[in-house]
Amino acid sequence: MTAIQFNTTYDILALEKELGIALASTWANHYNIKDYSGEWKSISLRSASGSSSDIYANYTDQPFKDTPLLAELPYLQSVLAAWKCEKESVRFLALYPGSEIKPHKDKGCSYQDGNFRLHIPVVTNNKVDFIVENQNYFLAPGTCWYMDFSKEHSVRNNGDTVRIHLVIDCLRNEWTDKIFEAHGYQDCEAKMSIDEVKQVIAQLETHQTEVANNLIKQLKADYGL
Repeated sequence: MTAIQFNTTYDILALEKELGIALASTWANHYNIKDYSGEWKSISLRSASGSSSDIYANYTDQPFKDTPLLAELPYLQSVLAAWKCEKESVRFLALYPGSEIKPHKDKGCSYQDGNFRLHIPVVTNNKVDFIVENQNYFLAPGTCWYMDFSKEHSVRNNGDTVRIHLVIDCLRNEWTDKIFEAHGYQDCEAKMSIDEVKQVIAQLETHQTEVANNLIKQLKADYGL
């Protein structure tokens, strides 16, 4: 399944208010310079180092930490708490007018891999092209989406205003399985090969958390490894 729009929606005014607090801080240019043109900036609410300027997604074997910025954002704390799973990187990502995230694939960023990425748009415009597997999606403010970013995707902001999403990286568990299944996700659609399972296990081993270790045990049991 390429995309899921969840039934949950969020308070747009509350999102905008707390985004305003975040905008008063310094945002960093995105580190994947080869993957975009124009301006693509970010600030972290959770990061590996605990710093809001640390916008890297997966590079550590230590648990991710809340940044001081998140402590100023009570509504977003409640949004994160409502997802009853371990959260890794949590960032605001801003794509400025005329900017483009070039077509690419994020290896291992699929629900079947044991982790997943949520997008909650805060501000956007109807001239943003968000394309996954050749399909263009409009993500309205306050909605919540899962996209399979292991598939080719790109984003271009053709409008005159900035597009800012809250992006949450999560680890899969039994609670999230029920949410995904309720929205039509079926594991049988995404059965992995043994080589793919081994790659996922290798990636999960870098996390060194109880949740990741449990996922490794489950994958090994499911695939007879």
